Amino acid sequence: MQLVRFNPTRNMVNFRNPMNHFFDDFFGDLFRGERSDLNRGWNPKVDIFEEADQIVMTAELPGVEKDNIAVDVNGRVLTVKGERSSDSEVKEDNYYRRERSYGKFERSFTLPAETDSEKIKAEYKDGVLTLNIPKSESGKTKPITVQ
Repeated sequence: MQLVRFNPTRNMVNFRNPMNHFFDDFFGDLFRGERSDLNRGWNPKVDIFEEADQIVMTAELPGVEKDNIAVDVNGRVLTVKGERSSDSEVKEDNYYRRERSYGKFERSFTLPAETDSEKIKAEYKDGVLTLNIPKSESGKTKPITVQ
């Protein structure tokens, strides 16, 4: 049996991440010092996964018009930005509840060095933006035969 030095924070990492996500989702930008009015913006949820020949990113952008979405690549930084407008003008005191966020958003991601940013393809369908980011030849896995 091997002795392990006691570390009281070792298991806290597994607890801390879900709690951080919970508070980020619940309180939004309140603790980040950003404005708390209706134009404070919002952050769309993003999934990023890797396939054999590409990296795929999907972003939930419900209610955002295709013309209000911009995708830029500067070096290795991929930026998705846009704006979701409010459907109608209703005075604040006429609301019973307002949970949907409106305004501008901007998310930036650092791409791995082995991607080909010249060949990125973007598709927007049913409120979901899908980016296909192909890997460069140097980033693809190459099998090596053992002699």
